[in-house]
Amino acid sequence: MRKSIINRQILQLLYYRNSCRLEILQLDGTVGKRDFWIFVCNFQKIGLLSVFRKFSAGLNSVDLAPEILDNSMLYLVPTPIGNLEDITLRALRILKEVDVVLAEDTRTSGMLLKHFDIQAKFCSHHKFNEHQTAAAFAARMAAGENMALISDAGTPAISDPGFMLVRACVEHNVEVQCLPGPTAFVPALAVSGLPCERFTFEGFLPQKKGRLSRLAELANEARTMIFYESPYRVVKTLSQMSEAWGGERACAVCREISKLHEECVRGTLSEVQSHFEQNPPRGEFVIIVEGASRSAKKQKLNAVDSE
Repeated sequence: MRKSIINRQILQLLYYRNSCRLEILQLDGTVGKRDFWIFVCNFQKIGLLSVFRKFSAGLNSVDLAPEILDNSMLYLVPTPIGNLEDITLRALRILKEVDVVLAEDTRTSGMLLKHFDIQAKFCSHHKFNEHQTAAAFAARMAAGENMALISDAGTPAISDPGFMLVRACVEHNVEVQCLPGPTAFVPALAVSGLPCERFTFEGFLPQKKGRLSRLAELANEARTMIFYESPYRVVKTLSQMSEAWGGERACAVCREISKLHEECVRGTLSEVQSHFEQNPPRGEFVIIVEGASRSAKKQKLNAVDSE
């Protein structure tokens, strides 16, 4: 590719709903179609194809092959929640190939990618800036860039940033793919010993305002309930659940999933609360609680047996 071609051309990428056209501002003469396509393809390969502002008249239009630009994509890439061997081969390939990796914490993600010898261009995308950055990143993907979104651990958008970016990509007609991979609540539910066929994922309860009212709203929830909690609030949460639903509700509390000190404590809410009052909680927690209908049937059976 001749350097003069790059110097002579300024590109403006116009996206439409059903087609893409790349317009060339010709500053001095005409460039051959073959050379122009080589120019575009090489810029696409190194991730520098972007939108340039139009500042001159006299432009010609050239249809751009769909395979060059229509492959722009946002990948939601799950990362290990503990054991680094949990990452998939596809996840490693995607992280190597994309133009930009959007990370919740670039320092944490940088260490992960360094472990797998992946050189990536990072941009921060977290809960404190996603309102401002989602639309801009979506526009860049609409202009031809491929991006991967990762969180510190687990699947993006599940109790982590991601929803706003996905919504912005949908609005910009950018395709979104989520890779299967690690997430904490699925293995916790599977080993809990509680019904798995129907469940509701509640994520983190409100830290202050609305916490008790949310527990009251869930008092009659018949499905198995799943919550995330930090080690600093897990005893308080179990205590509040006991007060709201009764201490006899069956539950399972899992911590440090896929890590060296992985543990699942099963019993009633009161029993598990007592366990963690005696054994200070450490690590990240998943709380699984049985639904109301199952608990009510158990209490009736216990009442009959006592008579």
